[in-house]
Amino acid sequence: MEKAYINGEKLAVQEESCYDRMKELKAIDDTKAGVKGVADTGLLYIPRVFVRPPEELAEEEKLLLVDKSEIHEPMIPMIDLEEMENRRKEIVNEIRLASESWGFFQLLNHGIPETVMDKMIKGVANFHEQDTEVKKQFYSRDFTRKVMYQTSFDWFQTKSAKWKDTLICSMLSPDLLDPRELPDICRDIILKYTEHVRILGDTLIELLSEALGLEKDHLKDMDCTKSLRVLGHYYPACPQPKLTMGAHKHTDPDFFTLLLQDNIGGLQILYQNHWIDVKPIPGAIVVNIGDLIQLMSNAKFKSAEHRVLANQVGPRLSVASFFGTAAMKSSKINGPIKELLSDEYGKDQPVYKNVTVPEYMKHYYSKGSDGVHALSHFEL
Repeated sequence: MEKAYINGEKLAVQEESCYDRMKELKAIDDTKAGVKGVADTGLLYIPRVFVRPPEELAEEEKLLLVDKSEIHEPMIPMIDLEEMENRRKEIVNEIRLASESWGFFQLLNHGIPETVMDKMIKGVANFHEQDTEVKKQFYSRDFTRKVMYQTSFDWFQTKSAKWKDTLICSMLSPDLLDPRELPDICRDIILKYTEHVRILGDTLIELLSEALGLEKDHLKDMDCTKSLRVLGHYYPACPQPKLTMGAHKHTDPDFFTLLLQDNIGGLQILYQNHWIDVKPIPGAIVVNIGDLIQLMSNAKFKSAEHRVLANQVGPRLSVASFFGTAAMKSSKINGPIKELLSDEYGKDQPVYKNVTVPEYMKHYYSKGSDGVHALSHFEL
């Protein structure tokens, strides 16, 4: 039987008996034109591979029926780094509170010029909007490549495909990327933006370390900023945004992420069982705590679940800078930091097993975006 509507949204009609999901996924992947290539066809109804499962959509519909007119939606913490040397203790305390309760906060006066931020957003747009024949040379699912673009890492795994494309640049691993590997159309701005992001990353890891009550170099000495991947996300305008997602609910498998987003919005964080908008603020950088800091802090700091809504307006553009260890092939053991296993934090026993970064990454990427927090697999 044909199924033409879900929650009032019309679907591209196709007989159940002849529908081959993997065939459709492969057909889109083989074009190397990404989700943008799908959107550029001018379709009225999104392909079925992007449609979320009926149970997900039904749950979402329930949330939309809730009257929010009298609900006060809390704001993501905003932290100003201006005059940091004079206000360092105050800033450290603000970061501690935000990392414990939210796992997300926005930074102002962080040192990255707005002109550089604007040019970086434009550079990502230029890459994704260039001729497909030029762009497709970077299309790959080989994660040993330092520069590539693709639809999503779990394209063939998830119950519904994400409505986005991503340019992935491994800028530091731990050696600097050879600039000649970057796309010509955005090479200069990626290099310039990365310079500023690395400086901010080094500052932030010190502040996070102090916020945990450790010496400022403690986390840095544990190689928490030895690698840096810069991801340029492109979310095309979607004709049926209620049926799909730009990014499903997930956490980040790094130490922390710095996010630059444009003015369209769509990023949401799960806070106290409610989805809260991370509203774009001109000049701000969004920070979110990653899984590895939650593990090493023995759950004192929170790696919050977040997602990105699809939108009829677009494209939406964002740049996520992931800081992590370069020990992707290392047998080095990571676990709760022993200095944090004390009654002072109310957790004198480790919450998580010791694990190597390769073990953690293997589990994270093999499970895909299934809505289950990857850290739960390593709880004691």
